[in-house]
Amino acid sequence: MISQFFVLSQRGDNIVFRDYRGEVQKGSAEIFFRKVKFWEDGDLQEAPPVFNVDGVNYFHVKVVGLLFVATTRVNVSPSLVLELLQRIARVIKDYLGILNEDSLRKNFVLVYELLDEVIDFGYVQTTSTEMLKAYVFNEPLVVDAARLSPLGPGSIFTQGTKRMPGIAVTKSVVATEPGGRRREEIFVDIIEKISITFSSSGYILTSEIDGTIQMKSYLSGNPEIRLALNDDLSIGRNVGAAYGYRSSSGSGTVVLDDCNFHESVRLDSFDIDRTLSLIPPDGEFPVMNYRMTQEFRPPFRINALIEEAGSLKAEVILKISAEFASSVSANTIKLQMPLPKYTSRVSFELEPGAVGQTTDFKEANKRLEWSLKKIVGGSEHTLRAKLTFAQESHVNVTKESGPVSATFTIPMYNASRLQVKYLQIAKKSATHEPYRWVRYVTQANSYVARI
Repeated sequence: MISQFFVLSQRGDNIVFRDYRGEVQKGSAEIFFRKVKFWEDGDLQEAPPVFNVDGVNYFHVKVVGLLFVATTRVNVSPSLVLELLQRIARVIKDYLGILNEDSLRKNFVLVYELLDEVIDFGYVQTTSTEMLKAYVFNEPLVVDAARLSPLGPGSIFTQGTKRMPGIAVTKSVVATEPGGRRREEIFVDIIEKISITFSSSGYILTSEIDGTIQMKSYLSGNPEIRLALNDDLSIGRNVGAAYGYRSSSGSGTVVLDDCNFHESVRLDSFDIDRTLSLIPPDGEFPVMNYRMTQEFRPPFRINALIEEAGSLKAEVILKISAEFASSVSANTIKLQMPLPKYTSRVSFELEPGAVGQTTDFKEANKRLEWSLKKIVGGSEHTLRAKLTFAQESHVNVTKESGPVSATFTIPMYNASRLQVKYLQIAKKSATHEPYRWVRYVTQANSYVARI
């Protein structure tokens, strides 16, 4: 049971606010933002997704820089409320096309109409974009996609090639094209999040891929879609134990530990030819979620070396190597490394001719940061950082430093080698051929190198 729902900007501005039950005080949004911004509780640097202040439970998720928040005084499942907030954000994005502060302000009438249909007197009714179409009648006001943040969700796929249009994330499911008709197209995105831990000598200690196949359909008439995956795909580490599936091609080169499918997916021929059949609902939805712990080639190798230069100085050498093809480029790479607590000053030395690289020393939490705008496959980059200590070190500097963590995004690359072989539409339009787009992106979830 939800008492309030509101959306805040990064500055704390209240963009959307809906009080469903009148059980929580009016200034809850300000109390929440003050608590999150100045969070102090042990070693936590950020506020947890769920916390309690004066008997009020606050739940929040961060989506493209916006804080989606729900409050309640009763004891409800945190997982349920956090999932609800994610689904509300997805529904709003489906209707507005672009989810940002500008689009929410311009379409506040439509947003409030959606919220009143999704939640009634604090009780959830539906989060289905398709079902909401029967009750929501306002048309969205389109926000210029060119104003989308370069680090926003729409920029992941807009890489300047004809194979990767970013229009899927900027189009509403209810808006029509000029001329009164919808552009017939369907988008399939294979999104993978990698978790890897490297030992100090560079060996892989743990590795895991959490992947999802997302679909967004703009096809009229609800035609059946057939999606074919790798023939050599196996489910379950023992090949066939999970979900009753048994591979028809032996052990397979792509082995998924486990997976689950959207309720609309039919698996009649999946065991035979690895084909999924479905009639896609409106809006964006996950066709398949999967997990993989089979050995795979990491996209980056990270090496860190610390050399002591006397009792008050040391030098850190960070090296990152791209292990993927030169035709692929990674974007927005960021490396972070905790330094000894008695570090007082850091001077950086980038490699000659370095472009699009920035460095910083966060003195408050003694952390080194190195950001690279772009890394081309096959290349290698090095950073040297000279540390100055405020007091003489009596312990090993290496033990008080690290580990190195990295975040990145790599469009048109996937580490698991899971592929969409073809995307077939059963009933095509008689007047024009639908557009079909299949796109890949890999992101870092927890990418850590020990020193």
